[in-house]
Amino acid sequence: MSAFLSYLINGLAVGCGFALIGSGLVAVHRVTRVVNFAQGMFAVVAGLSAASFLNAGLPHGVAEVAAVAVAVGAGLLVGLLAIGRRGTDPLSALIITLGIGILAYAVEVMIWGDQPRSFPGLGGAFTLAGATVQKQYLLVIGVTAVTFTALGLFFGRTYAGKGLTACASNPYAAQVIGIDVRRMGLLAFGLGGALGGIAGVLVTPLQPISFDSEVTLIVNGFAAAVFGGLTRPGAALAGGLVLGVAEAMVAGYGKASYQIEVALGLMLAIMIWQAARTPALQEEAV
Repeated sequence: MSAFLSYLINGLAVGCGFALIGSGLVAVHRVTRVVNFAQGMFAVVAGLSAASFLNAGLPHGVAEVAAVAVAVGAGLLVGLLAIGRRGTDPLSALIITLGIGILAYAVEVMIWGDQPRSFPGLGGAFTLAGATVQKQYLLVIGVTAVTFTALGLFFGRTYAGKGLTACASNPYAAQVIGIDVRRMGLLAFGLGGALGGIAGVLVTPLQPISFDSEVTLIVNGFAAAVFGGLTRPGAALAGGLVLGVAEAMVAGYGKASYQIEVALGLMLAIMIWQAARTPALQEEAV
């Protein structure tokens, strides 16, 4: 029982990271219709930046916030390159983000080297029903809950959030009433950078991160995002938690090397289910 509880809490914490990355993908896709394949890079850049800032002497808190700010800057830069030119179609923008993600490998190796890096998170542990739980796990879960609550308030209560929602619902109508759809797209990329950056600084103390961690992060983040059809952040949260717990159980009771297969299998099953469901929904609409 204690092993199951330990795997469950571990999986929820890791799943929160997947959910944050997945919600970044959702934020960009629902406004621009672009699948941002550079989303995993934001988490890697933030995690490595936080390690560098801490080594430079910045205190905890300041270093993590500065690292997330770097990820936001990276998000805006990717957005500018992907959709900054007027008339760029989503497929072309998708290919641009893929190219940026590959180019980022070389840049990250030049800056931080090719060895994994980490930094100490919230120290200490406690015992819950016989299971030893690291306090960093609770920090990850708590910050993720606060982030998704803030995300809901942002979309529902602020002008910028409502503008993003309007662009997601009907870009043409949003443009007619004076909303700059391109600017909203750039804002979505910045938001994606922030969400990816938060995931990076939270997960790096649990799992050392390196330039090639991006592949694992984007696969798991995408699997979480497709859970909600790349349109609903709340569903991405649920998808990330399910995925994290499933991978933790596989690693705990089976083999850790099968974790990525779990993500790919779950993503494939959801995409097949959604593809089979779409004709039925279209018939109901007619």
